[in-house]
Amino acid sequence: MSRIATNTLAALCAAILGAAAPSFAAPPAAPVTLTQDATSFTLSNGQVTAKIAKESGDLVSLTYHGVETLGSAAGHPGAYWSHTPGRNARVTDTVTIAPAANGGARAEVAIKGVYQGTPLGSGPGGSVSADIEIRYALGRDDSGVYTYSIFDHKADYPATGIGEARFAAKLNDSVFDYMTIDANRRKEMITSYDWAHGTPLNMKEARLMTSGLYKGLVEHKYDYSAVQFQTPAFGWSSTARHIGLWFVNPTIEYLSGGPTKVELTAHRDATFTDDVTTPAVPVMLNYWRGSHYGGSSCVIAAGEAWTKVVGPFFIYCNAGTSHDGMWRDALAQADREASKWPYSWVAGVDYPHADERGTVRGQLVLKDPQAPGAKLPHLLVGLAHAPYEAPDSRREAVDWQLDAKYYEFWTRGGADGHFTIPNVRPGTYTLYAIADGVLGEFSRANVTVGPKQMLDLSTLDWTPVRQGRQLWEIGIPNRSAAEFRHGDDYWHWGLYNQYPKDFPKDVDFVIGKSDFRRDWNYAQVPRAPDETGKGIGPATTWSVTFSLRSAPKGQATLRLALAATTAKQIQVTVNGQPAGDTGPLPDNGTIRRDGIQGYWRERDISFDAALLKSGTNVLQLTIPEGNVMNGIEYDYLRLELAEKP
Repeated sequence: MSRIATNTLAALCAAILGAAAPSFAAPPAAPVTLTQDATSFTLSNGQVTAKIAKESGDLVSLTYHGVETLGSAAGHPGAYWSHTPGRNARVTDTVTIAPAANGGARAEVAIKGVYQGTPLGSGPGGSVSADIEIRYALGRDDSGVYTYSIFDHKADYPATGIGEARFAAKLNDSVFDYMTIDANRRKEMITSYDWAHGTPLNMKEARLMTSGLYKGLVEHKYDYSAVQFQTPAFGWSSTARHIGLWFVNPTIEYLSGGPTKVELTAHRDATFTDDVTTPAVPVMLNYWRGSHYGGSSCVIAAGEAWTKVVGPFFIYCNAGTSHDGMWRDALAQADREASKWPYSWVAGVDYPHADERGTVRGQLVLKDPQAPGAKLPHLLVGLAHAPYEAPDSRREAVDWQLDAKYYEFWTRGGADGHFTIPNVRPGTYTLYAIADGVLGEFSRANVTVGPKQMLDLSTLDWTPVRQGRQLWEIGIPNRSAAEFRHGDDYWHWGLYNQYPKDFPKDVDFVIGKSDFRRDWNYAQVPRAPDETGKGIGPATTWSVTFSLRSAPKGQATLRLALAATTAKQIQVTVNGQPAGDTGPLPDNGTIRRDGIQGYWRERDISFDAALLKSGTNVLQLTIPEGNVMNGIEYDYLRLELAEKP
């Protein structure tokens, strides 16, 4: 995978912080050793020691220069995959790379559970009818341990599905106190005591702090969610011990939802018991299939042979003189890991090496007569499985935003449209592209990539869909509400409660006069009946006022790009007359999880242009009554007119 260069991001953050990253001197390399007993494997290289349970595949201990980084008193202790071999499987443990055979260069161990007619795994991800193999690897120079998981559904296995799927790590609470997700969210965190003594609010994951550094503020684990493509390294660090622990994804090819997928990352483990002695330890989560912000789908039919390798990703340990310095070092490590992908040492599973993969390149050329000369800023180009119906038929077609079953390969292209997608597994894909300022997406089906192939697609014309002449627009089509009011400072619980204060008379946006950065809220939500934010609020109507020189004839189309949907629908009126609605809208949970983007969708509403008139016109958008989180976050709005003589 290619992405925004992590070292460039690190340099930018260093400039912002006004400090150079500290030096991280590597200790002398030591040979890797592998020991085992009846219940566990232990891998060590002099700076990192990892202990793995043979029964479950859990990482029960990870020490860095003698400091234990993992916790042991928080529900499921240590670090673990949500789907494990389990007691219903025939479990084997194997040394897949023996350090004695390579001079101590690398060790790898595997715990595998073979399906025996009863689903494997338990916990948040539920169970699954498939073979599950978990591996851990450690190299001579590695300041951390790699882990990956392999799912194998044989053709004679019954239908199954994978629920919440992630690797989680519960950290040593006596060591780690500072958490870093990105440049906006990096701080000393609340303590376990603070969480346990906080006041519960409108959802179990949110509490008002009554003690500590953030007394009077609200802690909500979803305030630390992030776009996975933009967050290659995140984790915790220690003020007292000057060490850090980070999850580093070298690629997103094995994650779900492509380059716009938002997921949980790290937080204080939100225990929901009234027992104030239950610790809320630091936690890190690497989701590859999650239900948040629109979710994702991984459903396998009976008779279907399917396998997926999730990872390897790196659990990175480092040391430094400052928290920001350790974070910048982790970002630089993420860049190094990306340059080594795919890893040459992975063997024995469905994992093509670099010389077995292909590369796709080309140039997208925007052909939009209504935007001549427009560039393609923040261009994202990817290869993904073509849209398909999930075997369970419980949801809309699975597109690249929802897919967790197959691999996806995305890159950041240039504003001139040039792109190169490296390290693509051989197969047939659909090519997709999205860019800021362009409504909709480009797609080209049946792109077949062979091993060792350099596939040059040359010039690809991208002609965005237009329903007529553009009359006006609000916002920027960028798949988020970032440009609207509060969109640049959204990661705070209860921001929806601020709406009645910011807009006591609701939004009345005047085309040509209003500024969407100030005059259009990040979310259209019902007004809470009281200041507690509880109960059902009345329907909310926003108005867009605009002028036309003459009364038009033909068909008008209101194009609504929606970054978040929780309200059941949007009703539209034009000059007091009904003009249509969006139809039912699925709930992607983004507003209640304090986000500005989830599963993106477009809804077009066409109406007779006779509803419009010469002079002043008013278009209104109404969402139904509901609680303060049942609303809409717009990405972009455009009114188009297909005129008749």
